[in-house]
Amino acid sequence: MTRQQTQNTKPKLSFWQIWNVSFGFLGVQFGFALQNANASRILSDLGADLHSLSLFWLVAPVMGLIIQPIVGSASDKTWNRLGRRNPYILAGGIAAAFGMLLMPNSSNIATFMTPLLFGAMMLALMDAAFNLAFQPFRALVSDMVSEDQRNLGYSIQSFLINIGAVFGSILPFLLTNVIGLENVAEKGEVAPSVIWAFYIGATVMLGSVLWTVLRTKEYAPGKNGLPELNHEAEKLPLGERLAGFFGLMKTMPETMKRLAVVQFFSWFALFIMWVYTMPAITQHIWGVDAKWFDPDYLSQVGQVPAHIAQAKGTAGDWVGIMFAAYSVFAAIASLFMAKVANQIGRKLTYSLSLLAGAIGYISIIFWQDSTLTMVNLGITEIEVPQGAVMLMISMIGVGMAWAAILAMPYAILAGSLPPKQTGVYMGIFNFTIAAPQIVSGLFAGWILTSVFDNQAIYIMMMAGGAMLLAALSVYFVKENGSVKAEATSEQATA
Repeated sequence: MTRQQTQNTKPKLSFWQIWNVSFGFLGVQFGFALQNANASRILSDLGADLHSLSLFWLVAPVMGLIIQPIVGSASDKTWNRLGRRNPYILAGGIAAAFGMLLMPNSSNIATFMTPLLFGAMMLALMDAAFNLAFQPFRALVSDMVSEDQRNLGYSIQSFLINIGAVFGSILPFLLTNVIGLENVAEKGEVAPSVIWAFYIGATVMLGSVLWTVLRTKEYAPGKNGLPELNHEAEKLPLGERLAGFFGLMKTMPETMKRLAVVQFFSWFALFIMWVYTMPAITQHIWGVDAKWFDPDYLSQVGQVPAHIAQAKGTAGDWVGIMFAAYSVFAAIASLFMAKVANQIGRKLTYSLSLLAGAIGYISIIFWQDSTLTMVNLGITEIEVPQGAVMLMISMIGVGMAWAAILAMPYAILAGSLPPKQTGVYMGIFNFTIAAPQIVSGLFAGWILTSVFDNQAIYIMMMAGGAMLLAALSVYFVKENGSVKAEATSEQATA
């Protein structure tokens, strides 16, 4: 191979080099999993009702919709001593850690606004920061890893994401059942186990992000198959830059357009799971009536009965166990996903995984046995209804779907993107993640109250139907979509 060829191709990386590229994502997902498993619990403790929960959760996709395309476009045109993507990864990690330290302390910090409003603001800060880091991590793999290692690169990233999610999801449970911190929240406050979990999460996130930033040396522009920086685009008026950006959306590869349909149904289902799993299993398995999630009713009764508070606390901890379980199953699935995709193709791997997720969602309604049983988790024992134990079967399918959602769309998409615009297109692709969550957030609460009479288990079934539609939609994806990159599009920025 000539020197010129070497400069225009990406070298083959060792396993541990690819590992280092995505290791920071472990910490980011650690924090994100803590948020996913506990945000509804925190906001409910601070006074949010079931209808409002989905509206608060709208912050995440809205932030993603705004930030990721901007960050993608900006990082495509960035180069400094930290690199191209690393500056944004580091900034996101620092900002997210700040939000994680403050959100669970909303009731103690907020003096000029309600704790619920302050908590929602910290949720917005965390979501903005997570999104600041997410997109550059995706683009970093595309920048650093060659075509023949792409399946491996995104599978390792999926594995690390899920390892982070396991420990992030289970941490409040460990702090309660191993360390002995209280998991029952006083009225208008957050449980101590959750507060300390967020402190630890912030520390882990910063440490892992620093590992990637310090251990990964990005390729310079113009080297190893990466394009030179386009400084001319930075000089264009804002109007022309916006026009160029929307031009990119119009001329996006056919692969991206068809993946968007799959993304819509799968992320619609995921959003519902993150928001409503806690109330769904608390009502369906622990037998807690929906009225105990109504702030108006709680204000009338004054004091929540101890057995209701305990049931909600235990169910909340069990949601962390469930989310950790599906992350474990996803991590295991991701170890084999690259090999399976190489054998049967990315599309079939993707579709079958989403089908498993749909089955997992729908099976939840069949687990309702309230017989208490002692579960040995190795580090501790906990008494929960038998139906809660059976939920682990459902999580196998959910984990398989989650592993595929984290890896397959990006592996399919990466080959259809022009190198000069990988970052901005990866950011635009986030629209296909944010939009379904926004739709879900706007309508899920209304559907829950008006159609399902606040019985959250039924909205989980609706999510299962959406995941099934996602599995079917993969059939229509064209894996080798054409790229329409016009000269004016190359100047796009956000």
